[in-house]
Amino acid sequence: MPDANRSGPVVPYANREAAGRYLATLLSHYAHQPNVIVLALPRGGVPVASEVAHALGAPLDVFLVRKLGVPGHEELAMGAIASGDVIVLNQELIEALHLQTDTIANVAMAERAELLRRELAYRDGRPPPVVKGRIVILVDDGLATGATMRAAARALRSQEPSRLVIAVPVAAPDTCAELRNEADEVICAVTPEPFMAVGYWYEDFSQVTDEEVRDLLARTARERAQAGTG
Repeated sequence: MPDANRSGPVVPYANREAAGRYLATLLSHYAHQPNVIVLALPRGGVPVASEVAHALGAPLDVFLVRKLGVPGHEELAMGAIASGDVIVLNQELIEALHLQTDTIANVAMAERAELLRRELAYRDGRPPPVVKGRIVILVDDGLATGATMRAAARALRSQEPSRLVIAVPVAAPDTCAELRNEADEVICAVTPEPFMAVGYWYEDFSQVTDEEVRDLLARTARERAQAGTG
């Protein structure tokens, strides 16, 4: 089994919920601030973020990102589309490959449809959150390459939050360092070396289902409504 990281908790984490509870202790300076919102990258980030939101007394929502793959080489990202119909493009790659505007638009249209389908499925008709002027804590269950988190951070930046915080229970050291250019604060609870993979640092890393995502979002919203915090 992996060893404990000197500056973090004993790992592996029992599960995502345990990881979220520990991560929340590192974010306690944001507790009970009225302009804080916790956004999770589905699906694995949602159980982690749910615990963070509960501990901080903050609302929880999801922030979806879909990669825009180069046609014929879909693993190569020419950009990403994110919640709020935000598009982030890799202009350097687009120019290098001489990609046409129509090509980008067609890929974006297909990915937008899938993103909207997931938005509706997860939120049950609730509108996307307004992040302008708010402190946004963006959470996932871990960072390997950080590509999705990077796209999400850039998309959120365009929506003008007052502060953007990236927070994860475990990350590859280099990735954690690189993401410091994308946010006002980056909290990686554990940065083990060698990193191996995100799942290596969890005892239970079972797949999170769409139903679990919906349940966690609904439960958090219900708890806040009952507490009178909206």
